[in-house]
Amino acid sequence: MSALDLVSSWPVQTAAVAVVDAKGVRDRHGPDTALPWASVTKLLTALTVLVAVERGDVLLDEPAGPEGATVRHLLAHTSGVAFDEPSILSAPGRKRIYSNRGFELLADFVLTRTGGTFAELMTESVLRPLGMGGTRLAGSPAAGAIGPVSDLALLGQELLDPSLVPDLMPDATTVQYAGLSGVLPGFGRQDPNDWGLGFELRDGKSPHWTGAHNSPRTFGHFGKTGTFLWVDPDAGLACACLTDRNFGDWAAEVWPALSDAVLAEHAQ
Repeated sequence: MSALDLVSSWPVQTAAVAVVDAKGVRDRHGPDTALPWASVTKLLTALTVLVAVERGDVLLDEPAGPEGATVRHLLAHTSGVAFDEPSILSAPGRKRIYSNRGFELLADFVLTRTGGTFAELMTESVLRPLGMGGTRLAGSPAAGAIGPVSDLALLGQELLDPSLVPDLMPDATTVQYAGLSGVLPGFGRQDPNDWGLGFELRDGKSPHWTGAHNSPRTFGHFGKTGTFLWVDPDAGLACACLTDRNFGDWAAEVWPALSDAVLAEHAQ
């Protein structure tokens, strides 16, 4: 896939990118070494929570986190919890406040029903069933996963053709609490700043880290360690990326260009 030739010009020492469809990897660039996923971890955490919902361990609309908030609020970044501390900045459901702390509260709540550690629960619920043997949760459920691009590609394949929680995925990848504005980290205020259940939704956001030609139904996440995974159900493709350089202006420039090149090549 010549689109991946673009990766060689990126201002990074290490970059690994995989393009995936529902059957598996179509093409890959770079080494398959374990790198930090940063906030792309939230996709694993969201799936772990959704598996717990599927099993009946927790309910999406039961109370969790700050007063008045639910599991659904925490997944959708509408609980009112601040970005990286326990402060409450808003009543639940009023604003889209992207929150690492909210995901940590969510993981803690799920463990009150399941026991063990969240790393163990993630391994049992998501990593092992998907064959992601090179990935582990080494820190916060909001940002602590480490693994190779081959495992991130497996996650993309799962999200294109869900097997873990197929009945919940339509809800998880559509807008929760529609119409709320908020800041998309790295790309400024978006109105609306639409989000699913742990999955960031492209919709009509601009600027954005995906391509101009990604469909509005595209969903996924990116991380501050220069990582991303997008899934475009209309194109039937996912694109996974890990790098060793923190997100910055360089990524905001080259990621959308790569995404558009991948989509254009697939459409030929």
